[in-house]
Amino acid sequence: MHFPEYLDHCQHWINDGLITVLDQTAVTSGRIREAMAYSTMAGGKRVRPMLVLATCEALGGTAEKALPAACAIELIHTYSLIHDDLPAMDNDDLRRGRPTCHKAFDEATAILAGDALLTLAFEVIGAFEVIANHQQLPAEVRLQQSITLAKAAGCNGMIEGQARDMQATGQTLTIDQLKELHKLKTGALIQASCTLGALAAGASQNQIDALCEYAEAIGLAFQIQDDILDVTTSSEILGKPQGSDIEFGKNTYVSLLGLEAAQQEAQALCNTALNALDKVTTNKDHTRRLRELAIYIVDRKN
Repeated sequence: MHFPEYLDHCQHWINDGLITVLDQTAVTSGRIREAMAYSTMAGGKRVRPMLVLATCEALGGTAEKALPAACAIELIHTYSLIHDDLPAMDNDDLRRGRPTCHKAFDEATAILAGDALLTLAFEVIGAFEVIANHQQLPAEVRLQQSITLAKAAGCNGMIEGQARDMQATGQTLTIDQLKELHKLKTGALIQASCTLGALAAGASQNQIDALCEYAEAIGLAFQIQDDILDVTTSSEILGKPQGSDIEFGKNTYVSLLGLEAAQQEAQALCNTALNALDKVTTNKDHTRRLRELAIYIVDRKN
């Protein structure tokens, strides 16, 4: 299976899992449930759940073992996008080519839908039994996964990164400060994705450490490519206004380094990620999908 087919396969796989989760969730408010589904099923590349799957499979695990954690990480990611788009945060009107959640519904509904997705993520990992054909992991593994997810999404992970991003608006950061910001805001969940997949497969600590090195590199590369696309790709392809980050005074790799240097940095990080995978297993075929994903991240057009 070529990588584009694998990407399509993963997107269908996670979408089926998410639909099952949302369908089986007992939400009294139809409006909240509608808003949850509106944002969760709005499309997207599904990079984080793909990382969970590809990591688990690279270490001899199965898709059935990976599915609960893959759904959970995407629910967390979706919640973060809903809240990031709010007027008090980034104040965005478009997400993935259509109105953001607070525009399609209202601000209160968007906040509550995000909160609901956040808490549902932990239910999926800890006790959710309805995902078809998933393989229940031992309780101690699910506990480790829950802790990993909480740390990545919490006050010393993604939340801290978003806080730094808001505080830095209108100011000029150093490149090291910007990297640290994005290691938290974007990279924390990407690292967690690899760790969740590794835990599902029963990885050793040395393998997890190497995968975290890989994930840190592709997390930064992902953000740099986002910044590059923000100035090189049309709004129609991006699904959001072109140049919005720079227009609103946000620090980007392009604004600090220039376009060419940003592109070189993304490629260097891709190479770092590929080298890190050599420490996971000596058989490169086992990590083929992780390697392809690293290259995809810096080559993608949206």
